[in-house]
Amino acid sequence: MIVVAEDHEDIRFVLQRALERAGHQVVVAGDGAAALEAVRKHRPDIVVTDVDMPRMTGLDLCRAIRADAGLKHIPVVLASGSMLPGDERAAEVGANATLLKPFLPAQLLACVAALLPPRPA
Repeated sequence: MIVVAEDHEDIRFVLQRALERAGHQVVVAGDGAAALEAVRKHRPDIVVTDVDMPRMTGLDLCRAIRADAGLKHIPVVLASGSMLPGDERAAEVGANATLLKPFLPAQLLACVAALLPPRPA
């Protein structure tokens, strides 16, 4: 399962559709605070989050996940239109990967596949 946090409805829809077409179960949230609730409730395999969102940014969401002993193992992908390549904030909050917007669905799927634990055969 993947939790997707994105405040723009059209982008959220595209992310959800791409991930679901690839066979993933997806829970969506419109802001970081709702995403943190979803992460605590569903214990996803991975979190894909926008950086600039109301109520709680993706950076704060990642910090909150890393600060929780029961959640800190969950990989976090930051999806951002405002970060530049080499932005140190991603490493500072413990993100596993950064996708710079605009990105192709194939780039998202490759990033997710690289971070997901292997499925049992």
